[in-house]
Amino acid sequence: MKQELLQAQALHKRYGTREAVRGLSLTVGAGEVLGLLGPNGAGKSSTIAMLAGLSRPDSGSVTVGGAALSQDEFAYKRRIGLVPQELALFEDLPALANIELFGALYELPAAQLKARALAVLAQVGLAERAQDKPSSFSGGMKRRLNIACALVHEPDVLLLDEPTAGVDPQSRNAIFEQLEALKRAGKALIYTTHYMEEVERLADRVIIMDHGQQVAHGSLAELYRLLPAAETLKLELDREIDGALEATLRALPGVQQLQARGSQLQIGLSELGAGSAAVLAALAAAGLKPRHISSGRANLEDVFLALTGRQLRD
Repeated sequence: MKQELLQAQALHKRYGTREAVRGLSLTVGAGEVLGLLGPNGAGKSSTIAMLAGLSRPDSGSVTVGGAALSQDEFAYKRRIGLVPQELALFEDLPALANIELFGALYELPAAQLKARALAVLAQVGLAERAQDKPSSFSGGMKRRLNIACALVHEPDVLLLDEPTAGVDPQSRNAIFEQLEALKRAGKALIYTTHYMEEVERLADRVIIMDHGQQVAHGSLAELYRLLPAAETLKLELDREIDGALEATLRALPGVQQLQARGSQLQIGLSELGAGSAAVLAALAAAGLKPRHISSGRANLEDVFLALTGRQLRD
């Protein structure tokens, strides 16, 4: 079992009449990535702000390695690194000076601060740009510098609020590799994003939030099991099916969903191999021939939309 580094219990946060976070609890352990997902307004940023110590919970508690935010704020924040959604850099200071400035906030001794700043610059692949200003950097380089600023004081827990927003694929992949290295080094990471494929790549566990509270939690495999059908078979037939054949298909073992639109069928199956064989056999017995067949597995986006809905939110 992983050593738990951060524990949050029953967090509540209200802004006026709006309850942004309602009774959220979570933990994240050493060498673990926890994905935090939710539509706009779900409470993700409010949660990150409370975990970072930037916003006090109305009720509930947060601890990191036994240090409680409510009892020893500096000791707590010393163990937290924050990569905010909006870039937090001084554009006209050299990259190295940016990192040293953030490290000084944590009262790192001067000799240690210089060594740590150079180390994290190398860690994010910016060692050769130490004296260059962020104003000359690409978006991806600024994001990597932002991560370096959050790492300079060697925190145990790293909070990342949409750290790849607006970066190119190469920079995004470089950030992923850095985060995976931090995970291997035993850091605990909490990662929020709107990109489902990022969470599928990085996260060990996922919390899906909606309306300020947790609506699902678990590993990817556990979340996929929340869907009525884990796999999908799509067929385009040479003609439409009739009601009798549709009833026959629905009754087949493993068929959990069926949508028929003209000559197109979409069938949700519990298991693709046996299920698709039974469907194709039933179609052949009825004299129907598929013109096109495709299949797919459920992904995290399917789970997310099933739990939070498809309606756009501002």
